Amino acid sequence: MPKKSTLPDIQATPDTRGLDIDQVGVSDLRYPIQVLDQDGKPFPTVAKISMSVHLPHHFKGTHMSRFLEVLSKHEGEVTMRTLPDILHDLKKRLDAEEAHIEVAFTYFVTKKAPVSGAPAKVGCDVVFKGTSNGKVDDFVLCVVVPVTTLCPCSKEISEYGAHNQRGYVTLEVRPKAKKGGWELILIEDLIAVAEKSGSAPLYALLKRTDERFVTMQAYDNPVFVEDVVRNAAALLRADKRVASFTVKAVNHESIHDHNAFATIISR
Repeated sequence: MPKKSTLPDIQATPDTRGLDIDQVGVSDLRYPIQVLDQDGKPFPTVAKISMSVHLPHHFKGTHMSRFLEVLSKHEGEVTMRTLPDILHDLKKRLDAEEAHIEVAFTYFVTKKAPVSGAPAKVGCDVVFKGTSNGKVDDFVLCVVVPVTTLCPCSKEISEYGAHNQRGYVTLEVRPKAKKGGWELILIEDLIAVAEKSGSAPLYALLKRTDERFVTMQAYDNPVFVEDVVRNAAALLRADKRVASFTVKAVNHESIHDHNAFATIISR
């Protein structure tokens, strides 16, 4: 049995200023994790993790090392089904009423070119956001997906061609709660929503036949940034697994020195 430390615990000493701290913890921690792909197979990646707890006014500080102890205990799979256990352990280990965690990582999917079928991996940014406050556990899945957008106005007023650009569709989705957790929404599901909302998907590898196909696909499907968020919001609103969502689209304009964006927040 380990000896009890005789060193002073300064964090546990009283504070007299009477101010609760909403969140205190560790951030920008790089850590290896495993998520699950659409087939339920482990996908190893490196995440940037932030963890925090609520600190009552009568405590001087929190014990930062305990965040890492909890994370080490749960080393391995970090998914929507394991986050509640991590959050509950954070609350217990740090004697807190509320805990938060954000896990940001790059997720790669293999995409085949539309004509040649040549495979290559495309990455998108993903964030898991979890909160537990004693009354409810909350989970939000955030995915940022690159797409191609082609301007309808440019197509309409030009004698030939139209300007297009790379756009980024950010989907923040809160799944509906069910017994023992939440409705399962895959990262691939949200990637599909984003790609259906733009003019054409992006690919890592395109042969000439593929490039011709994608160029014409975008030309035949022009969208404003407003169209992108409305398209995505309509798809998410029709999904019975979704409790609420935020959709943001940003176009990195090719003929302007600014970007264009639009946002829809479900009510």
